[in-house]
Amino acid sequence: MVESQQIAAVIGPNGAGKSTLFNLITGHLQPDSGTVRLNGRNITGVAPHRICRMGVGRSFQRANIFPKLTVFENVQAAYLVHHRLGMNFWGRSQTFYREETAALLSSIGLTSQMNALAGILSYGNQKQLELGLSLASEPQLLLLDEPTAGMSAMETHETIQLLARIARERGLTLLFTEHDMEVVFSIAQKIAVLHQGRIIAEGLPEVVRADPEVRRVYLGHGLVHNR
Repeated sequence: MVESQQIAAVIGPNGAGKSTLFNLITGHLQPDSGTVRLNGRNITGVAPHRICRMGVGRSFQRANIFPKLTVFENVQAAYLVHHRLGMNFWGRSQTFYREETAALLSSIGLTSQMNALAGILSYGNQKQLELGLSLASEPQLLLLDEPTAGMSAMETHETIQLLARIARERGLTLLFTEHDMEVVFSIAQKIAVLHQGRIIAEGLPEVVRADPEVRRVYLGHGLVHNR
């Protein structure tokens, strides 16, 4: 269970079930048993697009952006789609949600690149932009799949700071997967450890780090270590 406005991490090796968990939450897979609840409401079996409109956003490991649109147009398009308006930048649609788009770009640090084509951004900036697209859907719960994968040390640090600030300012609940334990233990308030599709440990970071089962399963893989 993830509490409201909490930053929680799900860790485990490839094949542990992290992506499956996210697909269950977002409605792309149906559970064999059990239920998925959002704010106490059973959303098991609800269509993915409806779950999105209920306040669940998702960001993937590889940036999903519109490379031939500008940074500004990318975020504006996300607002238009969320509010079910036509995405026609040569018609009336281009006048909608401009203030909201500018404010969101400022909050994620991309104002200076708002007129650049998304396809020429650095990888780190593309991930920032994808975060912006997710935020434009006004989620309550945001799922992040390895948000710092492939980033430099500086980009990783900046992303950690950005996520923490955005979550705090917007009152977001964040649930993320990550293989970099420095990232996990620096930002997560709660950690769940998956192994072969089941949770073997869950709780505060210091509790999970000291858990004998976690150490037995993962210590040899370098997934849990003392800092």
